Formats: sequence, C-alpha cells, structure tokens
Amino acid sequence: MLQIDPRSSKPLYEQIVDGIKENIVKGILQPGDKLPSVREMSTLLMVNPNTVSKAYQELERERAIETVQGRGTFISQNYQPKRDEEKLQGLKELLKKVVIEGHYLGLARGEIVTLLDEIYRELEER
Repeated sequence: MLQIDPRSSKPLYEQIVDGIKENIVKGILQPGDKLPSVREMSTLLMVNPNTVSKAYQELERERAIETVQGRGTFISQNYQPKRDEEKLQGLKELLKKVVIEGHYLGLARGEIVTLLDEIYRELEER
C-alpha cells in the first residue's frame, strides 16, 4: 500500500501523508475506503504508532480522511484539496529547483512541460 524510506531526510509521518495522498490521486484509495487502524498501519510499515497517528492527524486536519469513533478511519467522502499558501510557496520553490535542474540537463521549457504532463498522465492512469 505505502512505501516509506527510513533513510530519507523526509520525516516518516510526512512520507505516510504523501503516500496516502498519492494513492487518493491515483484512485487506489476511494472516498469511503477504510484505512488500517493506527496500530495496523504501524505494524505494516514497521514504524512507531505515534508516527502513524501524527500522519493521520495531519490528513484529518486537511480533511482528506475522517475518523468515526468505534468504526475506524476513512477517506473523506467529499475531500476537496484546498489551497494552502504556505504549501503553494513550497511547491513553487520545488518547481523552481526542477526547472533549474532541467536547464542544466539541457532541457528546453517545452521538454520540462512535457515531463510534467507525462507525470500527470501516469498518475491519472492508475
């Protein structure tokens, strides 16, 4: 379900958040799908339950998931990604790095745009 890299500089809880979001975008996780409990997910990923709990709290804050007392945690029925100006600024900085790297690889603007389109298509196909 999720792949995490304990050697990554990215915190484990962020990797879990990103993995669940990616699975939502790819359609692997659908609205109403039940997620493993914190304990189950921590066992599956071999991480501390507090790490999974922190990831779930972040996803709840973003309204991507919802927890129903006594039933479990589910992908939100009406999840609508919202703009977060701080995250948008971070995305701009990340894209700027991508454009610079592309430039140093000898890619033209159109080639970088084509790569982004390919990534979108790959995500939509799954």
